[in-house]
Amino acid sequence: MAEKLPFGKGASINRPPLFCGMNYRFWKVRVKIFVESIDRGIWDTIENDPFVPKVQKDNVFIEKPWSQGTKSESKKAQFHCISKNIITFALNSNEFFRVSECASAKEMWDILEVTHEGTNDVKRARKHAIIQEYEMFRM
Repeated sequence: MAEKLPFGKGASINRPPLFCGMNYRFWKVRVKIFVESIDRGIWDTIENDPFVPKVQKDNVFIEKPWSQGTKSESKKAQFHCISKNIITFALNSNEFFRVSECASAKEMWDILEVTHEGTNDVKRARKHAIIQEYEMFRM
């Protein structure tokens, strides 16, 4: 009998891998590969912030109205909507409600990362603790 997988159903090229709250590192790598396979611009939106077309008016840059954007600008701006959609579809209900109020895909990604991996300081402290434990190991 097949074992029950903690990260949801099998792989699909049309559906992002489901995150159930377990094995975050595995899920994180799979989602990155999934998103990049669609378009690397979408992953750029998740890693950085969404592209916002701007226009200069009176020596000040302001957000350009959606209707005035070029085709290229509209495509880049659409990546933000796609990235939020992919992330929310890849989460079970508990994880979804953790990020549902976020304004950007980057904010969603960062909250999931901090929740399941910790901040950089926490990661560094874990690494040093493991190194120290290894150095103190005696048979």
